Amino acid sequence: MAGNCLPAVQVTGSGRPVLLPNEIECFFLSSVDVLCEDTEPNATSFPHLKSGVLILTTHRLLWLSDSPSAVAFAIPLAAISHIFSHKKSLKSMFTSPRVRFQVSLSPEGRISASGSSSVVVTIVVKGKWDYDAFLAKFWGNWRGRAWEEAESVSSSGSNVAAAASSSGIYSSDGTVRMVGVSGILRKEQEMWESTDKSLNEAFQDLNALMSKAKEMVMLAEKMRQKLLSGSSSQSTTTGDEEIGSKEEMQELLLSVGIISPVTKESAGALYHQQLSRQLADFVKVPLERAGGIINLIDVYCLFNRARGTELISPDDLLQACSLWEKFDVSLVLRKFDSGVMVIQTKSHSDEEVITKIKILVMKPDALRHGISASDAARTLGVAPAMAKEHLLSAESKGVLCRDISPDGFRFYINLFLEFDRDDMYFAIYTE
Repeated sequence: MAGNCLPAVQVTGSGRPVLLPNEIECFFLSSVDVLCEDTEPNATSFPHLKSGVLILTTHRLLWLSDSPSAVAFAIPLAAISHIFSHKKSLKSMFTSPRVRFQVSLSPEGRISASGSSSVVVTIVVKGKWDYDAFLAKFWGNWRGRAWEEAESVSSSGSNVAAAASSSGIYSSDGTVRMVGVSGILRKEQEMWESTDKSLNEAFQDLNALMSKAKEMVMLAEKMRQKLLSGSSSQSTTTGDEEIGSKEEMQELLLSVGIISPVTKESAGALYHQQLSRQLADFVKVPLERAGGIINLIDVYCLFNRARGTELISPDDLLQACSLWEKFDVSLVLRKFDSGVMVIQTKSHSDEEVITKIKILVMKPDALRHGISASDAARTLGVAPAMAKEHLLSAESKGVLCRDISPDGFRFYINLFLEFDRDDMYFAIYTE
């Protein structure tokens, strides 16, 4: 029934909404009800949304449920025809503040920017929130009409060129229009108009460059989503050239950055919750490249680089990772015995890693000289520091034993596991 009126919103695996091109999140509210006050027939298809997260963006109002199903709906700002001002009264002092606005509906009862009828929608927030800040941001985004930016194309350059060509001191047949002081003044004016034309063209090129930059970020985001969705369904029998191009593309996508990073200013009390969900979506590509496990320090550097100027602190990163236990995401934060912290997928298997280490350590050269962390790093495709943690983990399970020398750690296969304890002879020495 809700789908008949409100458009559904696609949600990522961590429960974050998939944003439209150029859409930026501006304000977050928790424990929000969205309901319709009208009793007209068209209003019957409007659902009563209870206790969800409301996200105000530059293009839409997004409502996400707190349930595991992660149902989400949207109200386009283009469909809002009026926002009612808040009237303070004695009654409003003892009730939750409400934001009321009018939404246009099509004859079929769906929300539309060019609807024939309208209904009044109310936002009720049960928790603590800054009413004035939200209302000011709501008004600003609605009046800003960011969704129309792509449709506006400036044509001032052609107009300036036409005006400049019509002026001058020479006529179309090559004769002089004016001479003397008037001719000099006209020539001076023509030179200023030419300079003005050049400046206009320069700024147009700058605006075009900025527009193309936005398009490239949007394209990169679409390709990122395609890579994430295609990684699970893609066959493993791909060629080396295709794998190399895919890794190169993932490197480029990581350097592009995040279009709408979650900030404390926009998310407020929901900052760490939304940061945790955004981090879960972002880290999927680096994890796939790293074989399902990656150092927390590397994630911190990659995530901050993608956020640009909106940097986060190490404490924010730890809190965001610790919240994954509450969400239905396929990531966990793990701490090795040495204290090194990593992020890994739930499907990552230590047994598979130990099997690869066993194969490596049983090679003839490794049986004589052992293996180092660098040798394991080349085999496992991870950093040497991470490879050393895997070797120490295998040692703690009795698979390996180590030798410490001035050259560093060397790991060998633990042959004591091959001995049969029932077929051993003990010699007892007495004085």
